[in-house]
Amino acid sequence: MQIFRTKSVEQTIAETQEEGRSLKRNLGWWDLAVMGVAVAVGAGIFSVGAQAAAFHAGPAVIISFIVAGVVCGAAVMCYAEFASVMPVAGSAYTFTYATLGEFLAWIIGWDLILEMLMASSVISKYWGVYLNDFMRLIGVQWNTNIHIGSFTLDLAPIVIVAFFTILLVLGTQIGARVDGAMTILKIGVVLFVIVVGFFYVKSSNYVPFIPPSEPASDVPGATTTGTMTQPLVQWLTHHEPSIYGISGVLSGAALVFFAFIGFDVIATTSEETKNPKRNVPLGIGAGMGITIVLYVLVAVVTTGMVPYKQLASVENPSLATAFELVGASWAAKIISFAIMLGLATVVMVLLLGLTRVIFAISRDGLLPRGISKTGKRGTPAGLQIACGVVVAIVAACFPVNVLSDMVNIGTLSAFTLVAIAIPVLRKKRPDLNRSFTMPGNPWIPVLIAIANLYLMLNLTVLTWIRFLVWLVIGLIVYFAYGYNHARLGTGELDEQLLRNS
Repeated sequence: MQIFRTKSVEQTIAETQEEGRSLKRNLGWWDLAVMGVAVAVGAGIFSVGAQAAAFHAGPAVIISFIVAGVVCGAAVMCYAEFASVMPVAGSAYTFTYATLGEFLAWIIGWDLILEMLMASSVISKYWGVYLNDFMRLIGVQWNTNIHIGSFTLDLAPIVIVAFFTILLVLGTQIGARVDGAMTILKIGVVLFVIVVGFFYVKSSNYVPFIPPSEPASDVPGATTTGTMTQPLVQWLTHHEPSIYGISGVLSGAALVFFAFIGFDVIATTSEETKNPKRNVPLGIGAGMGITIVLYVLVAVVTTGMVPYKQLASVENPSLATAFELVGASWAAKIISFAIMLGLATVVMVLLLGLTRVIFAISRDGLLPRGISKTGKRGTPAGLQIACGVVVAIVAACFPVNVLSDMVNIGTLSAFTLVAIAIPVLRKKRPDLNRSFTMPGNPWIPVLIAIANLYLMLNLTVLTWIRFLVWLVIGLIVYFAYGYNHARLGTGELDEQLLRNS
């Protein structure tokens, strides 16, 4: 079996010209930058940093954000090089198919489907939670939950998913512009909260900057108290579950990595970007820079306003918690409104990314080809609607409680393979015209892959178990259907390449 067969760059690009399965190019670099910021600066900016400070790193969560940002930034630069050579939908799946082979590409594609499906369901679910909370804070007695006997239906996720699904069906550019307007407003609110928060900062709260390591069982509210919830690297080395210290800074980096997941979604829009060789690297770089600055500033404010131990004494601490503890409870209303905006923009980008990954896999024949049909507006309308329906049903009908770690492990595994693929493609095809190149090949890409793997090892044992179960299901689907129907194996890609030439 030729499970490691690869598509050539020429075959990959030829697919984008197939009638009825091509996407329309109408996005600029600013659209891509805004998309990255839209999905990265979501509710996590108000909660993930506070939780990482309370139960992982203390004030050194600032370092955790910088580590995660540098690792992610280096990884997405690898994406930028690939996108400059192959401006095709599918992101890590497409890049892996052209370098490391079909089997690994399927694994990554299958993993990205899980990541984006569950992330979009969870985010749209929590959008409803914060919508109801915001209404309560402003005195409106209204709830989006409908109780039918013992069954509860939440209408809010259906509304937000339907809204962005319609926009994306009408055209990616329309959705991007609406998302961009909401993102600019959201950033304005975030900056306002940061400026106000600085008035409550006390330098004494940053001491000790890196708290000494201590057993997790000694800290009420810590989640790393048992085998299943401790980082895999601690379990492998037979260490007692602990938090803080240097290991806490690294496990904190693995947690806050969730903040940067949006930038692999940008690569999925390469096929819809004008002048992608220039605009994709520029959009990724600008978006990443804005995101890192915002997250570090929020971390500085959160840990400076109240001691990290005080944050740890509160269940599910957030930036709003810090304001409440210093007596500025009025900020809760503003933060709640900003979270609503943040979550809404995240939903759109994840819906877009989910659809484009499935579109690319289907166009290759690894999933049924009928899924990848595009309409008059140059969007896969049928697939977009189907994804929206599934996401809305999952979010509205089920108590979605998926850890952000599950999303993180999917992103980190994709980043790892893309980094490894850079030196592979350089060796296989040194002749390709690259408008952007990742510096330091092959050593820097290899170091990036190692850094991503190490962050994966700092995720929990339970996350790894769930990850492996999903991969087993993916293997069954691949060998039962994908391998035998792949267009690369049937020779259809070669025939299309000849027709286009």
